[in-house]
Amino acid sequence: MNLDQKTEENINIMLDEIKQKLQIVNAGAIKAEAFDLNKYDDLKDIHAYVMSKDNFSVNEMDGIVSELGQMRK
Repeated sequence: MNLDQKTEENINIMLDEIKQKLQIVNAGAIKAEAFDLNKYDDLKDIHAYVMSKDNFSVNEMDGIVSELGQMRK
């Protein structure tokens, strides 16, 4: 998987992986269509961070979800 290409498909992949790893209950609130390609690098950074960790504190999860919310169009 090459996430270096800024595509809608890659945004979808990253968001799906983040939602799975964080076990986000309201996953429908985080939709790829709501993210602009100009936020791709920021999303990629969040994705890399989430994928690099095994466990998250409640505060970390809140922070990640809040960041994703701020990145939406």
